[in-house]
Amino acid sequence: MMLQSTETPASILQRRSACRGSFQTGIVLLGLSLFWPGLVPANPVTTENVTARLVAERMEVAPGDTLDLALVFEIRPGWHTYWRNPGDSGDPPRIHWSLPEGVEAGPLRWPRPEVIPVGPLANYGYSERAVHLVALSVPAEWPIGEPVHIRADVDWLVCEEECIPESGRFDLTLPTGAAVGPGPIDPLQADVFAAARAGLPDGRIEGAVLGVTDALLGLVIPSDGLPEEIDGAWFFAGEWGLIEHAAEQPWRLADGLLRIDLSPGAMSDEASPEGLLVIADAGGEVRSYEVAAVRGPLPGAMAPDGPIELPLAFLFALLGGLILNLMPCVFPILAMKALSLINGLSGQGPEAARERVLHGLAYTAGVLLFFAVLAMLLLALRAGGAAVGWGFQLQYPPFVVFMAYVFFVIGLSLAGAVTIGSRLMSLGGARTGSGTAGAFGTGALAALVAAPCTAPFMGAALGYAVTLSWPLALAIMLTLGFGLALPFLLLSLVPRLARLLPKPGAWMETLKQALAFPMFAAAAWLVWVLSVQTGSAGVALVLGGLVLLAFGLWLRERTRGLHSARRRWVLAATSAALVGALYLGVATDRLAAPTLSEGEQSASGLASEPYSPERLAAARDERRPVFVNMTAAWCITCLVNERVALSTADLARSFSDAGVLYLKGDWTNRDPAITAYLADHGRNGVPLYVFYPPDGEPQVLPQILTRDMVLSAIRSSTSGSSGRDG
Repeated sequence: MMLQSTETPASILQRRSACRGSFQTGIVLLGLSLFWPGLVPANPVTTENVTARLVAERMEVAPGDTLDLALVFEIRPGWHTYWRNPGDSGDPPRIHWSLPEGVEAGPLRWPRPEVIPVGPLANYGYSERAVHLVALSVPAEWPIGEPVHIRADVDWLVCEEECIPESGRFDLTLPTGAAVGPGPIDPLQADVFAAARAGLPDGRIEGAVLGVTDALLGLVIPSDGLPEEIDGAWFFAGEWGLIEHAAEQPWRLADGLLRIDLSPGAMSDEASPEGLLVIADAGGEVRSYEVAAVRGPLPGAMAPDGPIELPLAFLFALLGGLILNLMPCVFPILAMKALSLINGLSGQGPEAARERVLHGLAYTAGVLLFFAVLAMLLLALRAGGAAVGWGFQLQYPPFVVFMAYVFFVIGLSLAGAVTIGSRLMSLGGARTGSGTAGAFGTGALAALVAAPCTAPFMGAALGYAVTLSWPLALAIMLTLGFGLALPFLLLSLVPRLARLLPKPGAWMETLKQALAFPMFAAAAWLVWVLSVQTGSAGVALVLGGLVLLAFGLWLRERTRGLHSARRRWVLAATSAALVGALYLGVATDRLAAPTLSEGEQSASGLASEPYSPERLAAARDERRPVFVNMTAAWCITCLVNERVALSTADLARSFSDAGVLYLKGDWTNRDPAITAYLADHGRNGVPLYVFYPPDGEPQVLPQILTRDMVLSAIRSSTSGSSGRDG
């Protein structure tokens, strides 16, 4: 059976021409898709790292209506896109519309971002999925039944360790229906839009104030409308340069106000003081609020506690370093410094003067180098989000073990049991070239021992330093080290001072041997510190390490005269003992800290409770006086203060009579809550003593504490309360 076509020759030619046109168009689109995939309209667009699509919430739109579109990014695991302020690097998504006349698209709406650490920096962005809503308005005169064709060209940046700019072109056609209200919701997209709206800000907060000081930015926000119990707060600056994005943001609540301390950024004076406040409540729910602050003085209750100026910070650092020479934790090194200077450096003549100067400069270089390394490590850790402060190295048990080994070996050397260290520490040599290297080692050792201590003036300077840019912070910490080295440097540079030193003699050997015992005492103290950090298991490991260390050094000493072939075996055994001791020290890091009791009571009867922000807040709500003691087992100043000022019977009676709650924060091991409390009071290390009266502002007490200072604070609070009650 034969079918006959009814088409005319003209219609056949027209159809063939149309087919050729479609084929040619297909070839062009195929070529474009191979070389410029982003130029070819598609929905979704899939790249190696992102699947992006543009979808509408409703299945049709009515003339004069507005509906939401969603730009959805499904992001490859480990990669991220960016918020409107990307942070320290990156670029936010951008969208360019091709819309029919009269149709309008609103701006991208941004869900709350997350902080994405990138080394010492931080980005603001999204992982796994990001959904940006856009409001689309159709004019009232749009013909019913005529679909709305829209096109969007979108550029975005997606990053992991590397960043890749990507783009896509999206086509979307929206049917139009009768103007009888919003069209039906697309059930396939309902969850996407519900989740997107849940991530949008819950509202806008008015009345926020940004107070600018030399040290920090204080953002004060009325707590009306915020959750009653806040468990965490973070401010995302809306513009780059307002704040340091990776810096910590200590916060506190008082008198209906939320205060967040921010580190100023490179454009803190020029950037707009607006952004997004993200709050986590006690139940774990997270909410966000748009904040547009005004610049001005902070409310009285939230004003900074007398921030110091930059020149004063340098002066405080210098004074703190000078006083650090007198602190108990540095005392064992003072005699070592004196011996190294007296031994062959108090002579007369140009050669003696030259060697004296080189000795002082080398010692100062050792101090400054150690402080520079420690300061850069501290600043890098803090920039990376770690909650660390001054003395952080002694919160790491293997470092405590290492320090115990160092003191133990120095003690053996001073006692004459072994002869190592004379060239390194310049303790036993005469006027030899080893003196300069020994002075450098002594300076580094002095800085190593002094680092965890906090002297008067020093706390304020360090607390101020960590709020500054890293060059200024490093300069303040080096000034602290220069203060530590200054007395010894002056003795080396000023001949008149050098002449005051006693003459060398046989007494030096006796003194040197006697100095072994403070070194052994320091090693014993560090073993006790380790017991607080790791319990009895850690003590067993460090004692075993000390035995191995002593055996290796004894074996080395006893076999000095052996033939070189036998010496190789001795060297192997000594090295094995040293490696074993180091292994036992490193193994302490795997031990869990011993469980702390809920409270403790000193011999004087002064009972304490462990510090927590919640316990402090509850006591303040009860209008109960509170004494906060931030301490650590490795802080000699803290231990001396507790023994001298906080362990008397009359002080315990005063606490009991006045109903003072004694909260003790133990910073021996790392504790972010204590780090935040220290930062909130402009400090970067312990000790810190704060007394909270029943009413009024807290009082920060001096770092060198006396019983009378504490009693005076309690009595003034009690008399003030009595006066008010009367």
